[in-house]
Amino acid sequence: MRVFVAGATGIAGRGTAGRLVAAGHDVTGVARSVSKGALLQSLGACPVEVDLFNRSAVRQAVEGHDAIVNLATKIPTSPARMGMRSAWRDNDRIRREVARNLADTALAAGAETFVQESIAFMYEDRAEEWIDEDVPLDPAPHGDSALEAERQAHRFADGGGRGIVLRFGQFYVEDAPHTMTMVKMAKRGISPFLGPPNGYLPLLHADDIATAVVSALRAPAGTYNVTDDEPLRRRELAEVLAQAVGKDKLRNLPYGGMKLSGITKMYLRSQRASNRRFKEATGWAPTHPSARRGLPAVVKAMQDAGRA
Repeated sequence: MRVFVAGATGIAGRGTAGRLVAAGHDVTGVARSVSKGALLQSLGACPVEVDLFNRSAVRQAVEGHDAIVNLATKIPTSPARMGMRSAWRDNDRIRREVARNLADTALAAGAETFVQESIAFMYEDRAEEWIDEDVPLDPAPHGDSALEAERQAHRFADGGGRGIVLRFGQFYVEDAPHTMTMVKMAKRGISPFLGPPNGYLPLLHADDIATAVVSALRAPAGTYNVTDDEPLRRRELAEVLAQAVGKDKLRNLPYGGMKLSGITKMYLRSQRASNRRFKEATGWAPTHPSARRGLPAVVKAMQDAGRA
């Protein structure tokens, strides 16, 4: 396939571009600088500079591609800002306008497949229960834009193509700023996993985002949770991370008396998200099935690279 990837130079995107090339696809990736273009070329992809908010420019760039993959985001990297509604303004605009532009141009260009990233932590709190894609959603304010991006994939499917939504778990990888912050907090003896200790948190190693996108190109139209096989409780994640950084125990930050935004509250829920539907539809399996091994491997990689 000829595959167009928006967000191709981000944490998730560059791994995805490389995996798509390795799988035999002809990949075009959006790059907004010479250095990022060189990165994509080193992965075997063809870089293109395009303003994703400019519909005519997007149409020209997308023309001739069989599949469009939208991984474009701008997630706040500072934990202090993540609870601020204003910090999500750029990300909201990307999810609303870029997703719509890509879906419009994909339909007009006659593309076969449209893959839209989304998030797996918009579901209502289900405590111990497994959560599949039919569980009701209860998004925070910035989740509304994720749902709008999802609707673009559904609209593409209504137009005759294969519209696919991938609801990813919270990802982690050694060179992601928020993962570095997690490890720094752990080294100070503080758990970065805010919320009830017995609540489940859906995670996913960034490498598995890449393999999931490759697998999604053969998936039936629909919405899929893409998380690791074994969602862990926050207390279990804290125990794993403590051992990885050489601490006996991590201290939980108090949150009961905090003035929490709707965004922050969403991350406090217990969400034991299941990836079963996606695995059955595609045969995909995560290379990091559990954070029990994934987090220590990431910490070691950071230490080897001098980042921790």
